[in-house]
Amino acid sequence: MQPFTQQVIDIIRAIPSGKVMTYGQIAATAGSPRGARQVVRILHTMSDKHGLPWHRVINAKGEIAITEDESRFLQKIILEEEGIKTNEAGRIDLSVHRYNG
Repeated sequence: MQPFTQQVIDIIRAIPSGKVMTYGQIAATAGSPRGARQVVRILHTMSDKHGLPWHRVINAKGEIAITEDESRFLQKIILEEEGIKTNEAGRIDLSVHRYNG
């Protein structure tokens, strides 16, 4: 496994319940500020294998980035169960819920 991939996995695992991080924030924390798309790939391919809390990763606007309706709804439900609500525009308040680990 590449060091960046391992770092991303470790960072995502560390996001506590009730908090979120953005794809770009994770990439920058892992040492690749322009690696947000790589974070997406890692989440897509390794979430199940590594038991990652994939639902705690959102886009830079504070939105759920998944476009497929069922998965998008699932992510929203899981986040709400952790106390994270979206506003009328469907955004999460990053000033409240962002994890800066």
